[in-house]
Amino acid sequence: MTDHEHSPTIVLNGARHELPGATSALDLIADVTGRELNPDGTPADGGRLGIALAVDGEVIRRGAWSDCTLADGHTVDIVTAVQGG
Repeated sequence: MTDHEHSPTIVLNGARHELPGATSALDLIADVTGRELNPDGTPADGGRLGIALAVDGEVIRRGAWSDCTLADGHTVDIVTAVQGG
């Protein structure tokens, strides 16, 4: 890598996070959760995921995660649903 090239860096849930290169939202969520995901964002194991994703304040629907390529400077929020009261 030259001085002019660098890995994209995003802000993930308020913290700087370096990406390994071109990364889709689907890839990021699979990495963060440690789960294999189908192209439509559903878990390959058939379980529930309970996650919502927003990029620069815009909610990205699960079916579009694989088409959403993250870029340097994006702000990404991943929210996990928690049951309780």
